[in-house]
Amino acid sequence: MDETLLLLINGLHSEYWDGVVMATTYRFTWIPLYVVMAYCILRSEGWRKGLLTVIGIALTIVIADQLGAGIIRPLCERLRPTALANPLSQHLHIVDGYRGGLYGMPSCHAANTTGLVAFLALRYRHTPLLLLMSVWAMIQMYTRMYLGVHYPTDILAGIGVGLSAALVSHCLWRVAYRRLYGGAPHRDSLSPSLPVFVAMAAYVVFLLFLPLLS
Repeated sequence: MDETLLLLINGLHSEYWDGVVMATTYRFTWIPLYVVMAYCILRSEGWRKGLLTVIGIALTIVIADQLGAGIIRPLCERLRPTALANPLSQHLHIVDGYRGGLYGMPSCHAANTTGLVAFLALRYRHTPLLLLMSVWAMIQMYTRMYLGVHYPTDILAGIGVGLSAALVSHCLWRVAYRRLYGGAPHRDSLSPSLPVFVAMAAYVVFLLFLPLLS
């Protein structure tokens, strides 16, 4: 079932979507999103409380990434589908020669994006922004299967790692908040301004047109 679903997703490819997916899955592509997110948090909470939240998010990603790549992968030693040593790689569509590293359980893309969204969901009241971030995270996970570098179960494992990292980081954040400011923190609202939404929408449109420009 794992291999069947992966082959189905990987098989739904085209030259255009290959370009879009490669741009989408590249980790530095979303630096503008992270900068905008940090700006919105600092603007909404003030620099002191906002910085504490940003540190909490960063800690979540560090925990998720190190737990996934530094501990679980070496223990599981599960070959990526695209690894040359994996017979399944002969049946996959490889995009631009990209195969990833040797091991792929769990997916760190899934862990990091899930951790980010989960921490935001724990910290803030549910808003349209969190819904959009959830969609963004799911797209990131889909790109990893589209490229054939992760099995669906790698993605599920990554989600579990991300959720665990967010829970741990959020608990530490609450302890730090109480010690610095006294009292329990409230779940605030995070609502970026219209220009911010427009700017990010324009950036996404740019990514969709990028393969046509190359």
